[in-house]
Formats: sequence, structure tokens, C-alpha cells
Amino acid sequence: MSDIIFRPALPEDCPLILSFIKALAEYEKLSDQVVATEELLKEWIFEKGKAEVIFPVVEGEEVGFALFFHNFSTFLGRAGIYLEDLFIKPEYRGKGYGKATLQQLGHIALERRCGRLEWACLDWNRPSIDFYLSLGAKPMDEWTVYRLAGDSLRGLENK
Repeated sequence: MSDIIFRPALPEDCPLILSFIKALAEYEKLSDQVVATEELLKEWIFEKGKAEVIFPVVEGEEVGFALFFHNFSTFLGRAGIYLEDLFIKPEYRGKGYGKATLQQLGHIALERRCGRLEWACLDWNRPSIDFYLSLGAKPMDEWTVYRLAGDSLRGLENK
């Protein structure tokens, strides 16, 4: 796909990153859970370096984003890349930009000698599941994600 380039996000892209996060949350019917702000994104992505963002760019327009960070596999003895969010604007879907973005992330993972690239997908999101399966991704059926957040996380020390 020759009409797409990728660029890393810069601190001044925080408004754009937040707009993509809000668009993804709307698509996932989770808008009420977004508490991120431009200031938080700047602090955690750029100042603390806890995540990275790339934009697929077509004809000078950012058509989506991918936010990712490194995790670590003790079994593989090396880092991996965890894709937290991948979003392509609706009017650009079905044109190969999501696939190209995953391919770019795969390239980054291989370049960094990572052992894997992984992500989660909502169970109801059949179009995305079918897309991921078509790329050779395998669901981790024997694993359940657990989470402590908010009051549960704060109360953990008292358990």
C-alpha cells in the first residue's frame, strides 16, 4: 500500500490522540469511561514514556492511531508489544489501513526483537475478530483478563 505512511506522535499531538480515544470509546459504547485528558496523555506518553503512538497518514491526514507499549514474557525471556488501541476512522475502513497499521506494529516488534504482538478485543466485535483471524492471530481462549481499578485498586492494600 503505497499511499500510506506512518509517523510517531509528538507531544503536540495530544489533542489528536484524545480525539481518536474518544472516537474509539464511542464505537465501543464506552464513552462514559473516558477520563483521559490532553495533560494526562502528555504526562504518561511523552514525559514518562509509558506508551507510544503511531499514526497511519494518508494524503497528509491522520486516518487512525495505534497506542502500544512493551510488556514482558518470562517464558520467552524478552519483551513483547501490547497494542492497547487501534482505531481507523470509519470512512477509511475496508481499504487496508488497519492491516497496514498492524503490519507496521509487527515490523516494529521484529525490529526490536520482541517475542510477540498481542491485544484484546471485545467479544461482540465480530468484524474486528474476523479481521484478526484473517491475519493469523489466535485467540487466547484459556485465559481470562482480570483487572483492579478505582476503588478496588485503592482497597487492595487493605485486603
